Amino acid sequence: MIMLQDITRRYGDRFVLNGTSFHFPTKGRVALVGVNGAGKTTLLNIICKLDEPDSGQMIQPKSCILGYLPQEPNPTPEATLLQECMASATDLNTLRHDLEAALVEMGEDYSDALYARYEKLEHAFRDQGGYALEAEAKSILVGLGFKPSQFDMDPSLLSGGWRMRLELARIFIRKPNFLVLDEPTNHLDLPSMMWLETYLMNFDGTLLLVSHDQELLNRLSNTTLHLQAGKLTAYAGNFDAFLQQYELKKMQSTHGAKQMAAQQAHIEKFIERFRGKPSKAAQVRSRYKMLGRLQALEQNTPEQEEDAAMSLNLPLKIKSGVHVLKVEAASIGYNENVLAKRVNLEIKRGQKVAIIGANGIGKSTLLKSIVGDSPFLAGMCEQGHQVKLGYYAQNQMDTLDANLTVLDNVMKAREALSLQEARRILGCFLFTRDDVFKPFKVLSGGEKSRVGLAHLLAQECNFLLLDEPTNHLDMMSTNILANSLSEFEGTVLFVSHNRAFINAVATHIFAMTPDGRSQLFEGNLDDYVHLCERSGFPNVLKAG
Repeated sequence: MIMLQDITRRYGDRFVLNGTSFHFPTKGRVALVGVNGAGKTTLLNIICKLDEPDSGQMIQPKSCILGYLPQEPNPTPEATLLQECMASATDLNTLRHDLEAALVEMGEDYSDALYARYEKLEHAFRDQGGYALEAEAKSILVGLGFKPSQFDMDPSLLSGGWRMRLELARIFIRKPNFLVLDEPTNHLDLPSMMWLETYLMNFDGTLLLVSHDQELLNRLSNTTLHLQAGKLTAYAGNFDAFLQQYELKKMQSTHGAKQMAAQQAHIEKFIERFRGKPSKAAQVRSRYKMLGRLQALEQNTPEQEEDAAMSLNLPLKIKSGVHVLKVEAASIGYNENVLAKRVNLEIKRGQKVAIIGANGIGKSTLLKSIVGDSPFLAGMCEQGHQVKLGYYAQNQMDTLDANLTVLDNVMKAREALSLQEARRILGCFLFTRDDVFKPFKVLSGGEKSRVGLAHLLAQECNFLLLDEPTNHLDMMSTNILANSLSEFEGTVLFVSHNRAFINAVATHIFAMTPDGRSQLFEGNLDDYVHLCERSGFPNVLKAG
């Protein structure tokens, strides 16, 4: 399959890729990992020919059919959702066009040569699955959560998340043998994620995957590529196996450096002791040469770079009462569009409640209603004694000002917040020196998420409402956030589609169904699967 040879790409003085080489094995399942800003997307763009390296080359065999999930959906889609999906099967559509043209020609001026051409085209169209294309497109769309009633819908009317699902459908219909996916689960609900995972497990080609979903990487990958300081290092096995090997490698590197330093000190001591003795002159010269080789080796041995990691501590300044929130017989939605009815939810201090269910059933709307951004359509909602609520929106543009700097956005979190304290908080989220003066609107998705978390931390709340807090965060940051939230002595209500994150944080699961039902279960996702089977409540993790 695809081979990278000494790929170099730089931005200004910074090398994002520096002599990067790798040969992707046929039918390999490769996870590409690295911190935000390491260059993962740059590498994917080069592989997909959306960017060019400064030097080096990429060798792609003619048999390689590349499928790539873009960052943005097609700006000029077809008239209907089904047509947009089928339009991606370009080879079959070309055959169909040629077939129809040949049929017209035969009707105007029949000849045996025209009929033979038509027959050849028809055989190729049939053999390549042309007659099954529409049925296959419908099956893929349903698997990704679309309803048959939506097949004739204008794609431009879909939300951003659903547009990205349609892009996935467009990829799958082309039947690629080299699939490149950059954060494919960011906009998918849990049932659709499980459908996607099943599809990818049965995918009979080479898979290159960037994801912050640790469970997805563990289930799908058999090779892990670590991109660090512009270099790719391959590790056999899934993400957990990579972590073990990486830690061992760091330990061995540290041990080797210590041994080298000790040997160097011993040689220097010998030279210092016997330098003036003629009888030891030959040995001293030998030690000088050995010392020179050691120093050269030390200079040529690259230091093990540590990935910068944010640090997050969530202190509880004011303790709330035992009863934090009570939602009773509530309806949520917009105007006449009711998403859920008879919602009952009672949360006590210290509980960490994850809201799960399919997209479009009101999970985010429930958070917005509790915050007060979207009024409840019916029922009641009461907050407990001394509850101070903090809200992290799925889109940081909803709560932060795009035209303000990073620092100014955090400064507005609390009236009494000092400049020194704001900069200290931002430092915890890797914003140092002049970084804090960057306009918020120019930041990457991961940087915006970190500013949003810094803004939340500065508010000193005891009840956190978080809507997809791990979107755009790298895996290290996601794990740090999970640990901090699980240790937080306050209360958390959150929406997430990251299974590992939910299992690490949640003490309770609040499941919402498409028919408007909801129920609170004690435990994490693994417990929920067993408890809903016992209670007879639908398992919302299963795709329709």
